[in-house]
Amino acid sequence: MELLEQIRQNARQKQKRIVLPEGTEIRTLKAANQILKEKIAKITLLGNPEVILKTAQEENLSFLEKADIINPKVHEKKEDYIASLVYLRQNKGMTEDIARKLVEDPLYLGVLMIKNGDADGEVAGAMNATGDVLKPAFQIIKTKPEFKVVSGAFIMILKDNQFGEDGIMLFADCAVNPDPGPEELAEIALSSAITAQTVAGLKPRVAMLSFSTKGSAKHAKIDAILEATKIAKERNPELQIDGELQADAAIIEAVGKQKAPGSSIAGHANVLVFPDLASGNISYKLVQRMAGAEAIGPILQGMAAPVNDLSRGCSVNDIAHLIAVTANQV
Repeated sequence: MELLEQIRQNARQKQKRIVLPEGTEIRTLKAANQILKEKIAKITLLGNPEVILKTAQEENLSFLEKADIINPKVHEKKEDYIASLVYLRQNKGMTEDIARKLVEDPLYLGVLMIKNGDADGEVAGAMNATGDVLKPAFQIIKTKPEFKVVSGAFIMILKDNQFGEDGIMLFADCAVNPDPGPEELAEIALSSAITAQTVAGLKPRVAMLSFSTKGSAKHAKIDAILEATKIAKERNPELQIDGELQADAAIIEAVGKQKAPGSSIAGHANVLVFPDLASGNISYKLVQRMAGAEAIGPILQGMAAPVNDLSRGCSVNDIAHLIAVTANQV
């Protein structure tokens, strides 16, 4: 079974409740209709019900009748969410008047629904900037107890199946942290291994990438990667991880044997952790465009509950894929 179908099948079995704050956006509605048609997840749409239902009728999106539709301005749990927001943010100066305005913002309402147990995950970003999507999530959902860092990973499905696990790899961090230090890199590695296992079904083999392999160069950046690898091993002794490795040594067996003899990861990595955001973001886009790979993500890692951000240039299929991925993260 292909990976995307496996992700969808897993989601069907879980039947998680995914909230879509951009409930009037046409691509989002088409993706929601597809998800409901295929019974991949339960969907809650946030937005003006009249607009949503009119669009559904005009576009023949008949399965949207199975969605829960919530008007952020008027709904039965509004006062509960106001009280919850005041309680959660009172140390930051949150007042009832401010909360009353914020809960009408679908991006705040979505994460409040998750926090209060009324949804399991969120997908947004088709019409909102990343910062606008993440700010409410950081304030209300926050990170898992064992993590301080949120990072963004992409599942890369390559046409050439000699790489990774039959052509499936995970790249991180490609979306969030511009210049991570050793502790942050270690957490990115640990959370990426979790994503690789829970979403992509991989047995993670993590390579900490650099411009050096096993001491072939000396630099403070390399020292940071070595320290990050050490920290990750200490926190999860069972994790298969190695670094520092150059990209070719990480993914090509012959090169790995030559540059890092004795390494169980070199030449066999299926999770690549990049030293900074620039290298990660550039690499996934180059592989996507030049190698024709499918890039699923960014999948946000380290959050206490899944909140995933789309590119504003996303397609209907991109949104549907990420909804299914989000359901697998719960």
